[in-house]
Amino acid sequence: MKKFKRIFALLGAVLLVLLYVSTFIFALIDHSASKGLLKASIACTILLPVLLYAFTLVYKLTGKDDDSSKS
Repeated sequence: MKKFKRIFALLGAVLLVLLYVSTFIFALIDHSASKGLLKASIACTILLPVLLYAFTLVYKLTGKDDDSSKS
């Protein structure tokens, strides 16, 4: 389970970096669709960490954290 958590954390970090890069690129592009894409990218940049935190909190509260019982 520990390996799964590390992989999940790494994927989340990579996804956040990609969202930051896309937000920067959309801010620099002068295209008709870039305004909507910029708004969506900023919203995902805010919502993704909040959702990841909520999922981990619910996971811990349901008592299915196997790593804490092994310590």
